[in-house]
Amino acid sequence: MAEAVGRELGRRGVTLVCGGLGGVMEAACKGATSQGGMTIGILPGDSGRQANRYVRIPIVTGMGYARNVIVVKSAQAVIAVGGSHGTLSEIAHALQYNIPVIGLNTWSLSREGEDKGLIIRAQDPAEAVDKALAAAKKRGQRRSGGKSGHH
Repeated sequence: MAEAVGRELGRRGVTLVCGGLGGVMEAACKGATSQGGMTIGILPGDSGRQANRYVRIPIVTGMGYARNVIVVKSAQAVIAVGGSHGTLSEIAHALQYNIPVIGLNTWSLSREGEDKGLIIRAQDPAEAVDKALAAAKKRGQRRSGGKSGHH
């Protein structure tokens, strides 16, 4: 699923920002680069060599999981695919900063026993990318007072 999300982002010319390591991050980067997409890896350690081979721009932070704030703040929207506690922290940071979160087989959040719809659900990778781009565009219009353009 992550590779398909990456392919869809690459096909649409969207830059992928992720944690830059293996697993879901590597699969997404592989998909994006297969379609000529740009990939940025915000790395936890002290070496760019830890980046997966599909990261085109490695950013070394030496910050461990604290880098998750940078990953999220660098995005217009977040697509959470599966994931463990690092993904959960990224979801929380995105919600804290009003960055839309699209969920694809990922965490669900409830408050007072009720799902408050904080994570926008997608059924497949193409729908996740569609929803992320629409949410990013809407968020950009709100921030710019309705004007269009890049942010």
